[in-house]
Amino acid sequence: MPKKNVPRICKKKAALSLFSGAGGLDIGVQQAGFDVLACIEIDPHCCATLRDAAERECRSTRVLEVDIRTIDPKNLMRELLLEPGDLDLLCGGSPCQSFSQIGKRECLEDERGMLLFEFIRFAEIFKPKAIMLEQVKGLLNAPDKAGIIGGVYSLLISKLKALGYEPKMRVIKAAQYGVAQMRERVFIVSTTNSAHFEFPEPTRGDPKKQMQTLFPLLPYATVREALGGVGKPISNNGHPADDSHVDITPAGDRRRIHGVPEGSHLAKELHLPAERVSNW
Repeated sequence: MPKKNVPRICKKKAALSLFSGAGGLDIGVQQAGFDVLACIEIDPHCCATLRDAAERECRSTRVLEVDIRTIDPKNLMRELLLEPGDLDLLCGGSPCQSFSQIGKRECLEDERGMLLFEFIRFAEIFKPKAIMLEQVKGLLNAPDKAGIIGGVYSLLISKLKALGYEPKMRVIKAAQYGVAQMRERVFIVSTTNSAHFEFPEPTRGDPKKQMQTLFPLLPYATVREALGGVGKPISNNGHPADDSHVDITPAGDRRRIHGVPEGSHLAKELHLPAERVSNW
């Protein structure tokens, strides 16, 4: 006789990570007190990083190196010993290339754009208490297949609401929360109607503007602060440590980048020759 699923017993709240990448978002989820039961990621190098981190931190997180479209959420839910509604958080950030302002921006005509709706497919089965999605700002005005500006975002929100969730969106600048980056990203947090969620207020602010406020926030963290305490590379039996960074920037883009000063962008550099600017 096959054994029946035994209810999962864990003090931490349960999370499932989609499009996990190398696990950056998962780190924050874990720091917030969640147990990431499984990560779904197709890139083998990212999966190797995820497995190494789980082993090093003695976590039982399952790493599924697979195309997410081939996964049956019902089977995965059974394998994780969960029932509908048991999962506390479904989270992740699907590929952004089809929504990014930099690129062809084919949106839903690009199969990567359709991956955004994998969150809906999984939510229909798992019925998580909360869903957290991260995407580039281009999602907000991305046209749908009918060419309606903002149609992709509206479709996503309508599908979340149809499942009984209350979605809330905010464009968050990483620097306002202690990260040494000016990166801005769209976060959509959806909870059931019985739950209440509010985005946390920024903890840091632009140091140039803080003098104008009565209760100034901490200034943005600098790269120097972020890298403080990082030691020199450790040699391996007397040999210098290898540089593990692989630059995949195309040669043409490198030439363009060299003509753009810090803090600016290519379209603003009108003095550059036409062959360097190309169609940008």
